[in-house]
Amino acid sequence: MAESITVDLLPAQSSDAERLAELRAEALFDSLNQLGRYSEQGVRERFYRSFDPQFTKIIEVNGEFAGCVALKPKEDGYVLEHFYLQQSMRGSGVGAEVLQRLLHELTSKSPGSVVRLNVLQKSPAKRLYERFGFEVESEDEIDVFMKWQHSM
Repeated sequence: MAESITVDLLPAQSSDAERLAELRAEALFDSLNQLGRYSEQGVRERFYRSFDPQFTKIIEVNGEFAGCVALKPKEDGYVLEHFYLQQSMRGSGVGAEVLQRLLHELTSKSPGSVVRLNVLQKSPAKRLYERFGFEVESEDEIDVFMKWQHSM
């Protein structure tokens, strides 16, 4: 990150759902269209079905809304989902900063943790996850399923 920026992760509220669903629709528009899977209504409904403010963080950069991310506990580890940044923040290093913090915090409190996620085929976000050591577990025509495990 060339200029000095401050990235904060703040607790989400139930009242954030609408703006985060809109962010998801905007963030996934190109990738879903490339796959022939964009649905104006479906992209938002899927968010609402899985949004849990308890595990979601609002990403702010220099005090301004920049995105969101969720890290939810599961029986066999954690799932990283709803990691969306506004267009102006993509490629700026904010995503890497957020991911680094989440993984560091997780390994501090839960060494040996496993984190799973899925990313759309052809999504540029896949490269970010690979840089942090996520590996492809499986994939289909729409999603790439990835796994990261902290080595102790």
